[in-house]
Amino acid sequence: MKRNFCVGAAFLAVVAALGIGSAWLEKTAAMEAAAVQAPRFEVDPLWPRPLPNKWILGQTIGVSVDARDHVWIIHRAGSLEPGEVHATTNPPTAQCCAPAPPILEFDAAGNLVGHWGGPGNGYDWPDSNHGITVDYRGNVWIGGNGRGSPAAAGGRGQPAAGRGQPAAGQNRQQDESQTGGTQSFSDNMVLKFTQDGKFLMQIGKPKSSKGSNDIANLRLPAKTFVDKATNELYVADGYGNHRVIVFDADTGKYKRHWGAYGHKPDDVDLGRYDPKAPPAQQFRNPVHCADLSVDRLLYVCDRVNDRIQVFKPDGSFVKEAFFNKETLGSGSAWDVAFSRDPQQKYLYLADGENDKVHVILRDSLELLTSFGEGGRQPGAFYGVHSIATDSKGNIYTTETYRGQRVQKFVNKGLAPVTKKDQGVVWPAPKP
Repeated sequence: MKRNFCVGAAFLAVVAALGIGSAWLEKTAAMEAAAVQAPRFEVDPLWPRPLPNKWILGQTIGVSVDARDHVWIIHRAGSLEPGEVHATTNPPTAQCCAPAPPILEFDAAGNLVGHWGGPGNGYDWPDSNHGITVDYRGNVWIGGNGRGSPAAAGGRGQPAAGRGQPAAGQNRQQDESQTGGTQSFSDNMVLKFTQDGKFLMQIGKPKSSKGSNDIANLRLPAKTFVDKATNELYVADGYGNHRVIVFDADTGKYKRHWGAYGHKPDDVDLGRYDPKAPPAQQFRNPVHCADLSVDRLLYVCDRVNDRIQVFKPDGSFVKEAFFNKETLGSGSAWDVAFSRDPQQKYLYLADGENDKVHVILRDSLELLTSFGEGGRQPGAFYGVHSIATDSKGNIYTTETYRGQRVQKFVNKGLAPVTKKDQGVVWPAPKP
């Protein structure tokens, strides 16, 4: 009996110790999780305010915030379906709707305060708009990724989505996909305007690219960034080329270019992305973003390769990181923006294939948390394409495909990371 009592007591002691140990481990894990903090966001479901004139947006494929915290977006009128623009037929089929002008400017409250864009004298408006940047001087830069249609008799072919009418036979979904097998590269330029739409400069000419080492032309450029320190224009180039290229932002004079890992780029077809294969030594299409941080590191989105590569301004390779590396299709690394603290401690990555925004510790490229999920209601995404931040640290996103909108996510300050995947960040109920 005594022996059984001793055994039972020992067993209970072990169980108790295990219970205490388990509770201690759980408490320690919770404390460690609470020690990791990241910016927390909530969607503003009432931003922006409704557009006037029965206007609606097509694929919304660029966003930038200027020095006044005005939010600029660019969209593709020609990506709208016929049933969405019944007010434009002759005679009108119905009261609604009509495409908004390509470039829209909103104030911080979400009021539409400016709009312009489209073909004009002295420049080649893109067949398919792509990307918008308002630089430190207030100039507005846009690019394009229109393939056009095969040129006939030396012409450019049919007008496409950026001009307000889709090209004959154009696949609207193709605009955000790889370009394997594509032979027609129409948009080989970037354009510079004032904020009221006055044309200033064009770099490159339509249907003129000779490939990834052509220093006079681009080939389906995705996004731009202007360095205040040197007044240099960085171009993520792009859907047709496999490089970053740098020009003087005033004269358009070529400076330098490079491919993945700082290599000389080439246009060899790498085939489909395989997450199990060794990292590709060249960028795949598209090279989708190139943004310079305050400590002068250039973050480049190699979208279909699911990675961000980091460079010095001279093209020297620094490091890389993969995000959702098993992602196929259009890839996970679509666009980046920096937090607005002086050190830009956090990096925000738009992931349009997984419909999330990732919050990343910028110095280590460690993924801290993510928010968003697929859907059409506020806070969800369908093809989240571009991302920008304002002076208060709020995030703005735009959506391509049938997402066709801009959203605002309000910065609620730092908070402990309790979930790696937050889902839709809906506003907390008021008490």
